[in-house]
Amino acid sequence: MVVDDSVVIRGMISRWIGAEPDMEVVASLRTGLDAVNQLERINPDVAVLDIEMPDLDGISALPQLLAKKRDLVVIMASTLTRRNAEISLKALSLGASDYIPKPESTREATAAETFRHDLIQKIRHLGAKARHSTVHTTASPPLAPAHDKARAMAPAAAHAAPAPIARRSFGLLAPKVLLIGSSTGGPQALMSLVAEIGSVIDRVPVLITQHMPPTFTTILAEHLARASKRPAHEAVDGESIKPGQIYLAPGGRHMRIARHGIDAVIALDDGPPVNFCKPAVDPMFTSAIDVWAGSIMSVILTGMGSDGMRGGKDIVAAGGSVIAQDEATSVVWGMPGAAVNAGICAAVLPLNQIAPKLVRVFAGDRS
Repeated sequence: MVVDDSVVIRGMISRWIGAEPDMEVVASLRTGLDAVNQLERINPDVAVLDIEMPDLDGISALPQLLAKKRDLVVIMASTLTRRNAEISLKALSLGASDYIPKPESTREATAAETFRHDLIQKIRHLGAKARHSTVHTTASPPLAPAHDKARAMAPAAAHAAPAPIARRSFGLLAPKVLLIGSSTGGPQALMSLVAEIGSVIDRVPVLITQHMPPTFTTILAEHLARASKRPAHEAVDGESIKPGQIYLAPGGRHMRIARHGIDAVIALDDGPPVNFCKPAVDPMFTSAIDVWAGSIMSVILTGMGSDGMRGGKDIVAAGGSVIAQDEATSVVWGMPGAAVNAGICAAVLPLNQIAPKLVRVFAGDRS
């Protein structure tokens, strides 16, 4: 279900979705009120919901939609303004599954193509997981063929049996830094995590790469500061990296780590996307090895794709450690799942167990 007051945006998104063999547009609506009123009749798996609309805006429609259909996947769509970034992050706390920034103009070919790629991937992965969960937790009636093409043709990976988990030992050296990578579902996971690791932040620097556009990372850094009660900000090129601080990769730039004399410093990189992402986790992970070698603790949280897996391999080869979020608590088990399946993780934990484990590890327990 596509909900946007712009007929151009509705048409563009509908064409993209209609071109995918495993998806179908069941409704194209102008306002949030239309979506609420027609939800039960349409019964979509996924809703792409604009924020700014007449009659009933997206943030007001969201709780009403979820009240009518608890397992509805809602992807908030908005332009890159500070207000919309704030609203998008609030929407995540209200039950939205994810957000996506809309290009300022459909004439911007590169921006539109990035938007298309990201949107289709989010719909496919989030929709497949929601459908998989529903199938395994409810006794559903047979599906009607016309409106359930997306359900019937969900990727087979969503139904695959979990692979056996191979675990490594934690590194022998005391960690001197905490690196965290995340994507889809990451903002809420990060907020929960940093609120519980105050003793770790006080001891070492914490560097985070979350797949997120500019403006959104500015807002996320403010939220992380409030959640952790510690200083958190978008990283600045050339600044020294100190314990007691949270450094967030700014949207649109990779965050690498370099050595300047005896200091570790931030090195922002405006190079091409890595793993379709900018910022990406792998550049942060791999560059950190030149500074901290085997004294790195890294965490890979919920997210699509495999970003962080290659860098995690390098960290483990250097003597450091990787913890991955488990499948049950991940919004999408792409990134952590890739690390687990690569056999590089010292622990695979539910989100609520990662912080206590980090506290113990940084206090000297590396069992």
